[in-house]
Amino acid sequence: MTCRMSIPILILMKMRSMFEVGSLVLGIDPGTRHVGYGLIRMRKRDGEALDFGCFDIDAALPFPGRLKQIHESIRSLIQKAQPDMVAVEEVFVSQNAKTTLKLGHARGVILLAAALEGVPVAEYAPREIKQAVIGKGNASKHQMQWMIRQTFHLDSNSLAEDAADALAVALCHGLRSGAAVVTRSGGCG
Repeated sequence: MTCRMSIPILILMKMRSMFEVGSLVLGIDPGTRHVGYGLIRMRKRDGEALDFGCFDIDAALPFPGRLKQIHESIRSLIQKAQPDMVAVEEVFVSQNAKTTLKLGHARGVILLAAALEGVPVAEYAPREIKQAVIGKGNASKHQMQWMIRQTFHLDSNSLAEDAADALAVALCHGLRSGAAVVTRSGGCG
């Protein structure tokens, strides 16, 4: 029992020290047609959006080919950005079971890309992300996008919906990890 409790404490201590000197958090909004990403640097009391955008997945590919494209795109991004943490939105269970399963497959190859690069992953439910960013778990997509634009001082034309969602996932992780104020320094990737 003691050994099991010491491992999370060591991880927590490492994460706390990363946030004192600044850490890169890569937020990912999984999808089978579009995958949003947002890279932010979080510090003890502030942070900044460094890069964000979307990967458009080739709809003409068979589903395994799309999963391969998602995996390769995310793995390449992780190699380029060198984040300290990847934060991924959990699957929203819809009434269409087939869609939910396909989204689960997409999340799986994203998690695999992070694992192969040795980057820890945090997962957050959509309701938890909304609660962290807006203050209420039932916020609308429009409210979330507005808050992300305001928080990072972004032009509404430069921010795609999937990129806004990914920035929200990264911000949720940063806020849950103790950071408070966020600013913008970068552009779209």
